[in-house]
Amino acid sequence: MARVANVDIPDNKRVEISLTRIYGIGPVLARRIALRANVAGNPRVKDMSDDQLNRVREIVDKEYTVEGDLRREISDNIRRLIDIGSYRGTRHRRGLPARGQRTKTNARTKRGGRRTVAGKRRVLKK
Repeated sequence: MARVANVDIPDNKRVEISLTRIYGIGPVLARRIALRANVAGNPRVKDMSDDQLNRVREIVDKEYTVEGDLRREISDNIRRLIDIGSYRGTRHRRGLPARGQRTKTNARTKRGGRRTVAGKRRVLKK
């Protein structure tokens, strides 16, 4: 397996697909990196020459924030929001959606399983 940005990328997959294994690189960015490294025809990683692989490594290392650095940057941004006490920070602290989604219904992924509350049924009037 070849190593790019301290991540083993699979040898038996095509370059553009293999690069998406790196945190912070999606399909579009992987395609751009392959074009910039002059890797023609989207070959499998095992079929690439050492020169091509080194060009891909250099592009990823020098121009993009990936893996540990990116994870650290994202967690620092969230920590900053929590520290300054912004609305988004309080939503992160409480584990609720931070981008304006409704939470009266839905938001089950963030809020956890349903909890039944006694007396929640509608009472009929006489």
